[in-house]
Amino acid sequence: ISDAVRAILDGHIVLSRELASHNHYPAIDVLNSVSRLMIDVVSKEHYDLSMKFKDILATYKSAEDLINIGAYTRGSNPKIDLAIQKYELMVPYLKQGIFEGIDWRTSMNELKHILEDET
Repeated sequence: ISDAVRAILDGHIVLSRELASHNHYPAIDVLNSVSRLMIDVVSKEHYDLSMKFKDILATYKSAEDLINIGAYTRGSNPKIDLAIQKYELMVPYLKQGIFEGIDWRTSMNELKHILEDET
C-alpha cells in the first residue's frame, strides 16, 4: 500500500523508529522522504544545497558500518572522507528540540555553513 500511496501523493515524510531510539527528533528519515513539489517551491540555490546535503548524508550512511568498525581507511575514498568530515555538523542540523524554533533564513545560513567548500 505504501508504494501505491507514494505514486499518488506529491511527497511523503518517512519517520524512523531507529532515529527516535537514538533520541533524534524529529525522527524524519531524510534519505527516504520525498517531495515532488520541492523544485517548484524553493529557489535553485535551496534545491541544490539540499541535494548536496542528501548526497553527502547518503554517502556516509552507505559507509557507516565500515566507519564504525574501523574498517574504513581515511584517504581511500574522497567522497567518504568528506562525508565523515561533514557528518558531525549534519546530525545536529537535522535535530530540533520540542521547544526550539528556527526561521528559514537561519536554517539556510546553517545549511550553507555545513556545506562550505562543497557548493
